[in-house]
Amino acid sequence: MSFDAPSFQDMYKQYKSLVYNVALSYVQNVEDAEEITQDVFVQLHQSIGTFKSQSSLKTWIYRIAINKSLDFLKHKKSQKRFFIFGKRSDNEYEIQNISNFEHPGILLENKEKSKLLFEVINELVEKQKTAFILSKIDGLTNPEISVIMEITVSAVESLLFRAKENLKKKLGNKFDEYRKK
Repeated sequence: MSFDAPSFQDMYKQYKSLVYNVALSYVQNVEDAEEITQDVFVQLHQSIGTFKSQSSLKTWIYRIAINKSLDFLKHKKSQKRFFIFGKRSDNEYEIQNISNFEHPGILLENKEKSKLLFEVINELVEKQKTAFILSKIDGLTNPEISVIMEITVSAVESLLFRAKENLKKKLGNKFDEYRKK
């Protein structure tokens, strides 16, 4: 499949919000989400010729956005670990306060509870976090998630169940700590 410049512009217009919201769901920082969005579209532009239409374009874009977001978080985590051993990051405040944000897609009255919720979501293992974000934040169905994550629908259901159970436990503990303050 090949795209000419106007078609790529159309693709950008159609999917930039989707990519940005996926990135923001992972990194909870506007500037980082914008950077990831840019990286996703650079990769799309460079590799659009390799798209084989085995899945939908939207699914392919989701996969790239998720992978770029996860790579960004891994890099951020390694920076944070490196900082512990002496390297000071330019964005030390940002690294230490990764969950200090307000997501435009989630309207919670209390910012503290919102921050707490995303701190706990960030503690989920990678696959649970991805399934949970795609389901509860992006509103995708289990079959759509299975295609994006390249796993079975029952595996998605299992990931969502475990994510919810882990969130219940962790949120229960966090809210107990929060109430004691």
